[in-house]
Amino acid sequence: MSGLLTESKLRWGALLAVTALVVVAAGIYAVAAYQRFEESRTAASSVGVTGSQPLPAGSFILFRNTASGQGYGNAATVPLSSPGGSRAVSGQECDRVYGTPEKVVCLKTNRGLVTAFEAAVLDRNWQQQRVWPVPGIPSRTRISPDGSMIATTVFVSGHSYAAAGFSTATEISFQDGTAGNLEDFALMVNGERLLATDRNIWGVTFAPGQSDVFYATAASSGRIWLVRGSLSAKTLTAIHDHVECPSISPDGTRIAYKKNDGGALTAHWNVAVLDLATGQETVLSEKRSVDDQIEWLDNQNLLYGLADETIEGDSNIWKLGSVPGSQPSLFIAHAWSPSVVR
Repeated sequence: MSGLLTESKLRWGALLAVTALVVVAAGIYAVAAYQRFEESRTAASSVGVTGSQPLPAGSFILFRNTASGQGYGNAATVPLSSPGGSRAVSGQECDRVYGTPEKVVCLKTNRGLVTAFEAAVLDRNWQQQRVWPVPGIPSRTRISPDGSMIATTVFVSGHSYAAAGFSTATEISFQDGTAGNLEDFALMVNGERLLATDRNIWGVTFAPGQSDVFYATAASSGRIWLVRGSLSAKTLTAIHDHVECPSISPDGTRIAYKKNDGGALTAHWNVAVLDLATGQETVLSEKRSVDDQIEWLDNQNLLYGLADETIEGDSNIWKLGSVPGSQPSLFIAHAWSPSVVR
């Protein structure tokens, strides 16, 4: 009997020793990986940059800098007249950004023993004015033209619109700090209120010159709609099918969006434009799958981000005309989450 006990103790001792070695090795790897990450962030930037500056006085593009080296992942700006020029990189890390001439909204991930997510409003000097927690991974954000409302979308479960079973939370926050969850709004489809609980709302865009009106995507039971939202009535009214992550043009006449033609399991998103007056849809010539909320450069041209296929963790902003036959062209290299500010 004592022999069996001794053998059992030896086995447990060996198991504990192996476990300890695995834990130590994992710790060493984690420390080394963190050191490599920190070294990459303090290395010289791979693009021309200037230090943190206030938001430009003239028109500019706000975006997330994805160039390797110092400032990776930080909000940055370039003049609208020189998108390929030297970029001013702020000290603010953001996963998603959007802005006006006077403020920036920054969705960010705070990594630590417990990972947390937050939205922050920054003034034109990049000073934090307001911050609040968001319940998941940052996905989309927009500011109303007058700066009074901020829309945020996060993944509560899942991390991609191509994944099965993803769930989102979308809120509109006001200047007084109050917020409204769009899942509490009445969803109207073909004149009737949809009572299904399995629904997602995401990708808000605010209508210019109409403080009560916004557009978004709503989905339920495998169907997807473009919805017209009313803040005062707390309604979402379906007006078109198969519209994801809408973005309204500066003149308020057209919606640009991504349109899935690949099915639920193998999503492939085309870029499309909808004329709100006529209901005519135009699918554009971009052949790559665009999983982004498109931004209008002006009333004729679109901007969107695509992951760089050759550099892990990098992305680029592309430009595409909104008429049939237009071909995409590189607009800002090593960048993501474009916001056109005038």
